[in-house]
Amino acid sequence: MLHSPTKFFISVEFKESHVEEILRLGWYAWERDIHAGSRLVDDRVEVLVGGTASSFLRYIQFERESVGEDQGHRQLLAERDDYVRAGATLVTPSREPVTMVMHLHALAREFELSETEILDLISTAPRLRMAVRGWVAETHLERELRELPGVAECKRLDEEGSPDLRLRLDVGRPIRIECKNVLRTKAADGSIKLDFQRTRASKKDPCTRYYQPTDFEVVAACLHAVTERWEYRYALTARLDPHAKCKGRLSSNVRLDGRWTPDALEVLRTAVLVA
Repeated sequence: MLHSPTKFFISVEFKESHVEEILRLGWYAWERDIHAGSRLVDDRVEVLVGGTASSFLRYIQFERESVGEDQGHRQLLAERDDYVRAGATLVTPSREPVTMVMHLHALAREFELSETEILDLISTAPRLRMAVRGWVAETHLERELRELPGVAECKRLDEEGSPDLRLRLDVGRPIRIECKNVLRTKAADGSIKLDFQRTRASKKDPCTRYYQPTDFEVVAACLHAVTERWEYRYALTARLDPHAKCKGRLSSNVRLDGRWTPDALEVLRTAVLVA
């Protein structure tokens, strides 16, 4: 999924230290930078998972559950207790009867499933869970932004290729905001990393995978993959680093440094002035 629609590489490199951790723990996940010499490739990070022979069935279940996930949440899932534990058992969704219909959500009544069964369905359907996780991140972000003083409007944008939210303060023009998930593993200096690019690019132009400074005014980095809390750091898109090879595009190799702040209102007010 990560390489689609590009070709797979001939080999995958990993270190002896990774093998030692696999043998020691029986199950281990780590980040690997994608390199391809001097060719123009996307600068993505991929999360590899290794295990001993006894964890093979767990690995199959893991790949089914994590397909399509952001790499930060892929590693978060790999480090979940029921995968790390030796001899983890699979959770079978409950088949409890639908009762007390008057107290069920309208969707549960429509599906003729209990609310627990719907949640079990989401947890066992990778693509569905991935989509829901993305909407959950945006929902928490929207809730946080709506509560800020001076916010006149905050609206979700559900359009292909558009930013995630549009916000308007009591003064100035609307501000477009993109919500992105961070990676699970921090950089060597302790900073949080953000995989800042689209999931797909045009076959004719690989550079379309990277964002342009004019695509949106503000980036909100969701820290859930690191902190397991729905919290965010904000930065102005115009202040992010340019891509080294794609002119007019932004680098995908992003670190949450001094340009990022938890003070959303400060960034939004500056975005209005810059615009």
